[in-house]
Amino acid sequence: MKRICRAVMFSEYGDAEVLRLAELEVPEPSTGQVRIAVRAAGVNPIDWKLRSGAMAAAMPVRFPAVPGVDVAGVVECVGPDVTDVAVGDEVFGKAVSGSYAELALANLNAIAAKPEAVSWEVAAALPVAGTTAYHAFAHLGLAQGETIVIDGAAGGVGTVAAQVARHRGLTVIGTASPRNHDYLRSLGVIPVTYGDGLAVRVRAVAARGVDAAVDAAGRGSLPALVELTGNPDRVITIADASAESLGVRFAYGEPDDMRGILAEAAALVAAGTITVPIARTYPLADAAAAHRDSQTGHVRGKLVLTPI
Repeated sequence: MKRICRAVMFSEYGDAEVLRLAELEVPEPSTGQVRIAVRAAGVNPIDWKLRSGAMAAAMPVRFPAVPGVDVAGVVECVGPDVTDVAVGDEVFGKAVSGSYAELALANLNAIAAKPEAVSWEVAAALPVAGTTAYHAFAHLGLAQGETIVIDGAAGGVGTVAAQVARHRGLTVIGTASPRNHDYLRSLGVIPVTYGDGLAVRVRAVAARGVDAAVDAAGRGSLPALVELTGNPDRVITIADASAESLGVRFAYGEPDDMRGILAEAAALVAAGTITVPIARTYPLADAAAAHRDSQTGHVRGKLVLTPI
């Protein structure tokens, strides 16, 4: 008799109500994969953008689909040729079968060991945020002492990106609503309010100008960010699919050394150099509520699902 597990699924584009809890056959790992008993799964804006159809032109979904990439859990089974990860290992990283589930598959090159000092929820909140930040910075080639603007600096990716930038010796100007300005200051970030007039507000606090910018919010800031940096090549977005029309790179992708980046990011978290605030946690059955909260655009930190 085949084993089954619970997972969140959707079979058509739509609002959060298209998400449903279902029972699926347990996925089997292939060569170079492991199966993870999920302890926590991160919720990212890309999840609801894929679910809603907003990304259909660039990243179409094959139905039925299980949402989610960020995953943390215990290795339950290893596929052929997997020798450096064993059953029982605590890991985190990116799932290939959808992480909103009790069991998920991940490629070996997309997971790393979870440090004991890092909770399941924080580990599950780190993969997309961490690898995206490192990936964007690699594209921009930033040097110590330069100034970067991060639009959406209080969100999940923005919070991690801002702290990685500060750790690398960059001056960080971050956009957020006024209620999150003190939070950004606590991270060593110079806060400004997002929205119309952004370029003017940034110039008022950027004494030496702006060397690069990362759009982690997708609120239409790209024209202002290009104006501030003077060159679309100095701007990266992870949230605005219309970037191509402005010559800006959409950098939601996979860095070459994902395992190394995951390990480095986790070590910084374990050491207290980077903090990953968890805004809220939800059971799998409340995935729709998590998506609705994420869509408000006002979440400070990360949202996490806990299957058990």
